[in-house]
Amino acid sequence: MDLKQRTYLLVTGASRGIGREFAQQLAKRIQSEGSVVALLGRNHTLLEETKGEILATVPKLAVHTYSLELETARTEDFTRILENSRGQHTFERAIVIHNAGTVGDTSKRAKEIGDTSYLQRYYHTNVFSAISLNCEFMRLFQDIPKLVVNLSTLAAIAPISSMAHYCTVKAAREMYFRVLATEEGLSSSSDTLVLNYAPGMIDTQMTMQVQREAHDPAVAAMFREQRESRTMLTTVQTTERFIKVLEALKFKSGDHVDYRDEQF
Repeated sequence: MDLKQRTYLLVTGASRGIGREFAQQLAKRIQSEGSVVALLGRNHTLLEETKGEILATVPKLAVHTYSLELETARTEDFTRILENSRGQHTFERAIVIHNAGTVGDTSKRAKEIGDTSYLQRYYHTNVFSAISLNCEFMRLFQDIPKLVVNLSTLAAIAPISSMAHYCTVKAAREMYFRVLATEEGLSSSSDTLVLNYAPGMIDTQMTMQVQREAHDPAVAAMFREQRESRTMLTTVQTTERFIKVLEALKFKSGDHVDYRDEQF
């Protein structure tokens, strides 16, 4: 894949961690003239930091920040953000990185997570908002090639004790994007590529939360041992791998590609 194009790029969860690194590294590789980067997250101050870091290396790039709480976000919020950031520009490709997500309550077992009020808020943040945003993205950029990236995880395809909340939303998200890839593949006029990218175990605040709160001591120990032995990946490492996966373009639309998958 040639990333050096006039591109619309939207990254969710761009205020820190993987989202920030993805935004920074992709911004360096797309064509600066005529491209637009939209950064979406909860913390306006941190989003502005990400924007500043991007502009320090690519000063000609148009970068917009949008603070939004996904727990209560509605379709019209995403429409407004997409239309506002797109403006009157014309693009050769549109890219959306669905990175935003939360790990949920790891102190509870699967048989203890029946609070429907919590589930509604959690699923709205992690599933409903991603689907709604993606539908608006597909609608507004229907006439140009699109790359849709879902930040997946091993937890989307394998059960992990203490992580019932996280496993279920990640599985639901991955299946939505696999269905999207299947349906778009049936259309001769579609030019949409979908990737479910699992970035590996990263040294972030999210993995720190699991290590601190998981009810299963074996899971907490696994995270702690990887962190202490420095075998956890950095955001830079997984982002570099992600970009190589895009550039090699060996995956099929809808594929689940893990950081450690050598065939990609």
